[in-house]
Amino acid sequence: MGSLWTGIRRFFHWGPLTAMGIIKVISFVTLYMNAMWWPPNLTIGGLVNQTIFLMLSSLTVFNFVMSSVTGPGFVPLGWRPKDNKIQDELQFCTVCQGFKVPRSHHCRRCSRCSMKMDHHCPWINNCVGWANHAYFCYFLGFAVIGCLHATALLSGALYRGLNRHWYIMHGRESLATVHLTMWTLVLCVFSLGLSIGVVIAVGMLLGFQVRAIVRNRTGIEDWIVEKAKYRREGTDETFRFPYDLGVQQNVAQVVSWSCEPVGDGIVWEVAEGCDQYSLTREQLAQKADKRARTRRYSIVKRATGSWVPLWSQGICVSVQPPCTDEPRIELDVGDIVNVTRWRKYWLFGEKANSTRKSGKESSEKAIRGWFPRRCAMELVESEDNIETYISKKSK
Repeated sequence: MGSLWTGIRRFFHWGPLTAMGIIKVISFVTLYMNAMWWPPNLTIGGLVNQTIFLMLSSLTVFNFVMSSVTGPGFVPLGWRPKDNKIQDELQFCTVCQGFKVPRSHHCRRCSRCSMKMDHHCPWINNCVGWANHAYFCYFLGFAVIGCLHATALLSGALYRGLNRHWYIMHGRESLATVHLTMWTLVLCVFSLGLSIGVVIAVGMLLGFQVRAIVRNRTGIEDWIVEKAKYRREGTDETFRFPYDLGVQQNVAQVVSWSCEPVGDGIVWEVAEGCDQYSLTREQLAQKADKRARTRRYSIVKRATGSWVPLWSQGICVSVQPPCTDEPRIELDVGDIVNVTRWRKYWLFGEKANSTRKSGKESSEKAIRGWFPRRCAMELVESEDNIETYISKKSK
């Protein structure tokens, strides 16, 4: 009951409410315009047409709500494998204070490790993953089909309404059934624009999800595989993605009439020559490489944590931010940061020897994010020289 209430609370957020508002505006305006253009109470064709659209709209709403409420399936807090020997094969989450099951990733928005996490979707205010992948894909599919239908109905009704007087002048009153007022015209054009936008934007996302299903590979795993191939460039070693079982079996793991997820989200069927921990071992190796590339920086100018630090850092830093929604962090002079990613004007790293409480939770989160590059200096000299440099800058 508690998990159900948590899922329902997630739905009352700007993302799901906005998405539901768009769906309902398109649906109500389409039904109203179509009732004038092709009255369902006068013709069988109009009734069938209206029924099909209502079915598409209802299926879109149902799968949208279910994908939001169901969620991806979260790894139990403090989860540990029964066999202690395989702990070295798994990653450990310092926030959830437990090991990550294969294919899971920690979502900082949900503050939990999500099973088979693809991405965090703000429109459903939840992650897309193992438990709700089918609902999410069905939602995308019905939304695209429904908005294609709505685009055709709204376009036809708008054409009839704009040419109403022409039909009357030429004695074709039977075609002059759509009467547009100022408000219905505005709503019709607005809804038509929304439906076309949904077809384009959601259609692209649907394409990405179809590709993910066919490959049995999430968006995060795409990035892991890309780095795995990069690590092996110039060698005879190849990396095989362990969860690609062939198109038919890959699709069967997501697509079904019941939308019930396959398995338990912990143990996965793997390809021949692979095991349950083939991917996690690769992730651990990539993190080891990342730590080897880590450089320590000392903060020589305060970083405000602003996303657009125009006044403190200038226009070049402000107009060339990193293209990511990862956080910007506030740093004081003298702080030490372990940097793992570099951009021309920005650095990404974790503040050394410092954590912050995560609200009411007892767990602690590392302070990690982006900050302007000019605020820091790489520690290539002795600590005494760094302190001298900072004191000179402060004067």
